[in-house]
Amino acid sequence: MEIDLSFLLLIFVINVVYISLNTIRFMLTMKSYRLAASLVSMVEVTIYVVGLGLVLDSLDNYLNLAVYALGYGVGIALGIKIEEFLALGYIMVTAIVPDLETKMPEELRNLGYGVTTSLAFGREGDRMVLEILTPRKTERKLYKQISEIEPKTFIISYEPKYINGGFWTKKVKKRRKEIRNEENK
Repeated sequence: MEIDLSFLLLIFVINVVYISLNTIRFMLTMKSYRLAASLVSMVEVTIYVVGLGLVLDSLDNYLNLAVYALGYGVGIALGIKIEEFLALGYIMVTAIVPDLETKMPEELRNLGYGVTTSLAFGREGDRMVLEILTPRKTERKLYKQISEIEPKTFIISYEPKYINGGFWTKKVKKRRKEIRNEENK
């Protein structure tokens, strides 16, 4: 059996691209980017049919199938990296601080975050609860900033599906722009 490296590379690349697009399309669908998801899916299915057709035309060659499967796995990993890079949407972070006298809300507001606070009663006493909405792109930075201000903070995050009104829509975007401008100086 003759091994055609260019054909194997073609199968591999097609499947990496297909699965990466599949991951992106799924992410766009979950974030309600309907038009973009539809357009990506048209390209995705075209690439899928071509790649699968190449493998099915030569099912007697198990190496083609192995390379197809390898491309699938690499495509998943690449799709995840692309999704992390794009980081579309927002996250809601709940930070539970053990110190009621904490200056964290003001410090985070000064960094451009919208922060809503409330009092909570925990097993070991009263707590300050902070609700912070931020773009997913700044998620890791926010966690680091919270840990630097108060290392004992308990943090939970989730992705909200719908956001409307409030501080976020007006002031936070403006403040973030100001902070970026200050950092670039």
